[in-house]
Amino acid sequence: MTFLIDETLTELDSLSVEKQRGPYVSILTKKEWESNREKFDMGIEIDPGESEIVVTKAEVNYDSVTGTFSIPNRKDFSQKDTTFAFALDEKGVVFIDDSGTAISIVKQIQSSKKWRIPSLERFLYDFLDRLIGEDQQLLSKYEWELYSVERAITHGDDENGESITIDRVNDIRGDVRDLHNHYEQLLDLAEILEENENNFFSKENLRYFRLISNKIERLLDTSAGIGEYTMQIRDLYKMHLDIKQNNIMTILTAVTTIFMPLTLIVGWYGMNFRYMPELNFRWSYPVLAAISVLIVVINAIVFKKKKWM
Repeated sequence: MTFLIDETLTELDSLSVEKQRGPYVSILTKKEWESNREKFDMGIEIDPGESEIVVTKAEVNYDSVTGTFSIPNRKDFSQKDTTFAFALDEKGVVFIDDSGTAISIVKQIQSSKKWRIPSLERFLYDFLDRLIGEDQQLLSKYEWELYSVERAITHGDDENGESITIDRVNDIRGDVRDLHNHYEQLLDLAEILEENENNFFSKENLRYFRLISNKIERLLDTSAGIGEYTMQIRDLYKMHLDIKQNNIMTILTAVTTIFMPLTLIVGWYGMNFRYMPELNFRWSYPVLAAISVLIVVINAIVFKKKKWM
């Protein structure tokens, strides 16, 4: 499937790209690329679709720029990245894609964009912008979610009777790390396009690549900040657990201290001596009970004043 880059993207016959009057966009499967690559006359030294794609990158060749895209699944980062390859020169760009992602993005651009001054550079800007278009909202959602977790930890909230866990924070940290790596790779790609080593692009249109680089840099900074925020929340959570454990230990220590004199009394009068004068005294039991209660009360008052309880 091929489109002419005009005021809008106009669908064309993919077999006649060399006859077009302007820049074009073509989307092919790997099989179609192998059968029709000579029609694009890009002088490609390597095959952009010959190996497994693992990163987003661009490489400058003698008469073309080739590269790959590896796009994380924003709905589930544990899923495998969506991948496809591309090749471009001054005449146009070809996407080699079996996943359907490239054609989906191109169709979105076709239905939503109308250019006063159409160009290959402007199309590439819109294409890259679609790859990150909703990421700012996603990162903002993560920030609010982390803020909610932080408030829950700080205020000791206990939702549905379950203790607060750090599992979700770890999930967000992993997602943001994947996005951060993706932005770094996208930024490298945009900078290679801006360098314009083969002079495929007009100098006045290089501003589009600077614009997309600035957008990616802002997302890169935001993702780095969220990554640091997750580490702070993990430290806060650990500190919260330590405080809870210290409080429990304080209570146990106070209880042990209060009942230690009572234990001494029990041990003392548990000894089987034959002559213990208190045993023959009528008020021994109530006096001993009163002394035990008094010891507990005095200890409790002392601990309360010292804020040990």
